[in-house]
Amino acid sequence: MEPYLASATFPAAREEVQRRPGLTGPGRRAALTALTDEWLVDGYAAATVSAKDPFCLVAVGGYGRAELSMGSDLDLLLLHKAGIAEAARVAESLWYPIWDSGVRLDHSVRTVSEARRLASEDIKVVLGMLDARVIAGDASIAEQLRSAVLSDWRAMADRRLPELREMVAERRTRFGEASQLLEPDLKESYGGLRDAVILKGVAASWVTDVPHNGWQDSVGFILDVRDSLHRITGRSGDRLIMQEQDAVAEDLVGVPDADALLRAVYDSTRSIAYASDVTWHRVDRLTRNRQRVSFRPIRRRTPARLPLAEGVVMQDGEAVLALEAKPARDEGLLLRAAAAAAQAGLPLSPHTVDRLATEGVEPKVPWTRDVRESFVSLIGAGPAMVGVWEALDQCGVVTRLLPGWDVVRSAPQRNALHRFTVDRHLVETAVQASALTRNVERPDLLLVGALLHDIGKARVGDHSEVGAIIADDLAARMGFDADDVGVIVTLVRHHLLLADTATRRDLDDPAVIAHVAGILGDVSVLDLLHELTIADSLATGPTVCTEWRFGLINDLVERVRAAMAGRPMPEPPELTEHQEVALAQAGVWVLMDVRDSTSIVTVGAPDRIGLLALVAGVLSLNRLNVLAARVLTVGGRAVQEWTVRPAFGDPPSVEQMSDDIRRAVDGTYDVAERLAKRAADYAGAPRIERPEPIVSITNAATGTTTVVEVRAHDEPGLLYRVATAVASADATIVGAKVSTLGSDAVDVFFVTDRDGDRLAEDRALALSVTVLNSLG
Repeated sequence: MEPYLASATFPAAREEVQRRPGLTGPGRRAALTALTDEWLVDGYAAATVSAKDPFCLVAVGGYGRAELSMGSDLDLLLLHKAGIAEAARVAESLWYPIWDSGVRLDHSVRTVSEARRLASEDIKVVLGMLDARVIAGDASIAEQLRSAVLSDWRAMADRRLPELREMVAERRTRFGEASQLLEPDLKESYGGLRDAVILKGVAASWVTDVPHNGWQDSVGFILDVRDSLHRITGRSGDRLIMQEQDAVAEDLVGVPDADALLRAVYDSTRSIAYASDVTWHRVDRLTRNRQRVSFRPIRRRTPARLPLAEGVVMQDGEAVLALEAKPARDEGLLLRAAAAAAQAGLPLSPHTVDRLATEGVEPKVPWTRDVRESFVSLIGAGPAMVGVWEALDQCGVVTRLLPGWDVVRSAPQRNALHRFTVDRHLVETAVQASALTRNVERPDLLLVGALLHDIGKARVGDHSEVGAIIADDLAARMGFDADDVGVIVTLVRHHLLLADTATRRDLDDPAVIAHVAGILGDVSVLDLLHELTIADSLATGPTVCTEWRFGLINDLVERVRAAMAGRPMPEPPELTEHQEVALAQAGVWVLMDVRDSTSIVTVGAPDRIGLLALVAGVLSLNRLNVLAARVLTVGGRAVQEWTVRPAFGDPPSVEQMSDDIRRAVDGTYDVAERLAKRAADYAGAPRIERPEPIVSITNAATGTTTVVEVRAHDEPGLLYRVATAVASADATIVGAKVSTLGSDAVDVFFVTDRDGDRLAEDRALALSVTVLNSLG
């Protein structure tokens, strides 16, 4: 090494390290750090040779972490116990040779008290000092400062962490998510190097631990990419622009091309972003009431555990496994837990995710109805689904559930129209579709079609045709019957049909309309494809969400609908074998057929206004979720068949069900009061935004019933509220078809007035308002 003051030789030595054959990644950063340390040690010795008071030269920030690259600044802090004049003289002797070398320098000269005060005022200073590393001098001065700053940081964490949280949110808005950008900023975009530093800072506060999902390894790869970027461009910028991506990929070992580079960057930054999301959720909860965490042994109250689903509870703002849950013995638990978390607007705790990933058993193929409904409930949870899905994806569960997902995972879309990677676009399309489920008869098919519509991308061939083949296999794997599989395949194969036809063909040409109608076959599929087209557009970006484009699509749909001759009216259900038996009994009669995971509850009773509401309320109070129901009134006797599944534990006995229903009918079992009490118990549970319910009422041209269709989010007590609202309007439910698809209720009621006739128009309108108000 040349003498320190011969500063012109230092850049050449740095350049030699950068170009040294076989020296890459961490080894290159370590060599560059060691070279710089040696240079500064000599410089410090020369600058302080005549100093009478103690000094200490400290590396902070990236240099403190030994993460130097060719374009890095030197972040240096000179601590001292000297007078102003001597401190200035030593600093000048240190800084000028660095400036002369051409290396960028970020420097400060402070006493311990000055540095401590500055750290108390500026969070960025705190984060830099947490990585402080002594280069030369009296290490006790640096240790004194580090100890004081750490103590202050922990003491004021309940106030300062929310401030840091706001800074992170502002930066995320400004620089975007690194895992979704074609030209991510490796440092400032969310999930980049800045967030990795902040995670360490949060961990140092002792407010909460940070996840251990391998994000630290991801930091190493992002540093490698940044090193190559700096080396190739000769500049210090951290934005990975497209024109540099091929060269950076070539410079890195094991990265064949620019697409592979972006995918690897996306994977790494997603890992950091996920750890950050989990950490900030916990920080928000722990600091919301400005409560400082104590590590002294104190007596604590056991955290409340609110049941969410079988084997899943809410605790401390997260969804966790119940104490009795056995992931290795319960094939439905994995998706049931994920669905319960998303529907409650909660994250899965990292420990729960780890247990589900390592201990959980994958569902048998084809999936059972319970497993499929949990999956549909998960992807239909709206924005809350994204975080839960990412948690499952981070631990490899998604690719196990959906073979072939790994091909689209983090796959870049080099298309200006798209703002997301392929897999995130699929997730976002499902999110958008969840707000449109009220507009279709089969919300489950819409949601699955949305999630799979671009599954054929990142592969060779027409992605619509390739995707249809994959969707056929996945839909069958999920346990859909052949007809439903066919609909999902049609949605995937023709997901561009409406948009392309509306914007590129003459809609006044009858042949065009007939062509679309011929492909789709019936109005229900048309409705599904229409809503999928809207969801796909909204998830793609604002460029394809113009009023003009949507107007053309809507015009096309209405023309095709007219060509298909509209939608058939729902027909009342026919009696089942169990209902035939119930019809022949006297009084209140209950039969319960317990199966593997569901039960069939058949109820026969003299018909009366409000009977359906009472039975629905009893089922809800016994923690039985209604999957389907068929209700008919024949000769003054109501016969109801309910397909139910316990929300938790085992189903009640038939004796208990019979007793509860009889007492509800004779008025000694107050259903309304008990439901209100249970609702109060859950009043503190999180609420997430749901699509508005839809109530439509139609009087058929023939027949004696009025048809009431209700599409709403399924929740405990829903059927009770709807049936009670009908009864309060002095109308009688003489038939019903109830379906729960995922977390969406699609129910049809056939009602009459007291005389057995369909409702007059004014009463029908009043009934629709009454039912809709009951859902508010």
